[in-house]
Formats: sequence, structure tokens, C-alpha cells
Amino acid sequence: MDAQFGPHRFSAGDGGSTEFRAARFEVADLRGARFTDCDLTGVTIRDGWLVDVSISGYLSNVTVNGVDVTGFVSAELDRRHPERVQFREGQDADDFRAMWDTIERLWADAAGRAGRLPAAALSEQVNDEWSFAQTLRHLVFITDAWASRTVLDEPMPYHPLGLPQSWYPPAAAAALGIDLTAQPGYAEILAARADRMAVMRRILAGLTDADLGRGCQRSPAAGYPEEERAVAECLAVVMDEEIEHYRFAVRDLAVLEAR
Repeated sequence: MDAQFGPHRFSAGDGGSTEFRAARFEVADLRGARFTDCDLTGVTIRDGWLVDVSISGYLSNVTVNGVDVTGFVSAELDRRHPERVQFREGQDADDFRAMWDTIERLWADAAGRAGRLPAAALSEQVNDEWSFAQTLRHLVFITDAWASRTVLDEPMPYHPLGLPQSWYPPAAAAALGIDLTAQPGYAEILAARADRMAVMRRILAGLTDADLGRGCQRSPAAGYPEEERAVAECLAVVMDEEIEHYRFAVRDLAVLEAR
């Protein structure tokens, strides 16, 4: 389902700093540097020392020492997370429903694991990534933006505890009624998350193959390009986010469990 749509998120060039565009770093010490939500398209690292390096994000034509590793990485992720293959191969309304069943099962398992951790761990950021609680808040926002706003044509469906992407301007979030400084309790987050998952279930319950091609007239939120998007695309974005953030969440849960 995702192959025809590609990455839906904005790049740094859509509003981020351009200070280092086309910059050259020669004989520079970048140990410990961190790049978050950066557009690194076309970056060349030559004669570098890449030791204990962690890279995550959208990969295409990534060459390491003359070898394009994109396919290797994708195949290994598919092996570890077969839901990625199910998502990619989905075509019709029944496939969307089956995919959502898988997503609910995976997140129920993740929530069970999270529930066995100390309460403080649910707000702990592993390696400065979003905490488990923050991840759930982000998925609330994604459902509001890409399901309620677009598919259901609701003008202002945003839950105040939703958490937009890190590139999203604070003023734009405030205009949606979202308080980025809020510190909601975990029970409140779970309630919002359950409500938004129920929204997706209701949409999918009545979904037909003909519905998938219907155009949605609203953009997901202010700042997104104003263009028509098919129902299939909007639902696929929600599911793609669910799958990818599940992968990140269980990765970090393993770290917290090991402690």
C-alpha cells in the first residue's frame, strides 16, 4: 500500500534551516554529532570513520563502500517485521481491514509490555527518541490529521494532547488547539489513543473498494500541501505511521526491559 505514495513527511527543505545546504566538512571532528529530521539527500561521506554509527529514516540508493545497502536493510526489516510486507502487498478494502487487525494486535502486545514497566519508564526517552507515551500521542495526531480531517472531512478534529512531527511549527500546533508543553497522564493518553483507534475501525468497517479512490479535499493540517488525496493514500499514511512507530517503540521497550 505504501509503494505508490512514497514518504509523506516534509523534508528539512520544506521549512527547516538551509544554513548547511551544500556545506563541506573537511578534516572535521563530528564525533557525537546528531542529525534529527534533516534532509541528507545527496550527502557524500568520503574517507570517513563510521564507528558505532546509528542511522534511521527513509533510505534509497544508500551506498556504503561501493555497495548499495538499501535492499539489504529493507529485506532484514521485512524479516523482522513481516507486517511491512503485508502492508506493501495490500490492494483492496479487505486488505486494509486485515492490515488494521494486524496493527491492533501488534500494539496490544506492545501496550502489554509497556504496562509491566515502572510508570516512569513510559515517559523515558531512550537515546533522545520519543518516549512510549509520546509515541502514542503522535499516533493520536496522525489519526486526527490523516483519517478524521481528510477521510471524514472534519474541520478541527485534533485532540489537544496530540503530538505533531518535530518539524511542525509550535504556532501552527497551537492554532489546532494542541499544547506542545502539556504533560498529560498516561491514562489520559491511553483513552485518547483508544478513541482514535476506534475511529479507524469505524472507517474501515464500512470501507469499499470504490471508496479507496475517492478524493479527500482537506489537507491533513495547516502546513501540508493543498492537494487532493485519495482515501487509500490517507489510510495508508496512518497505517505506515503505525507500523514504523511500532518498530521504534518495541526497539526502545527492549532497552527499558533490559534495565
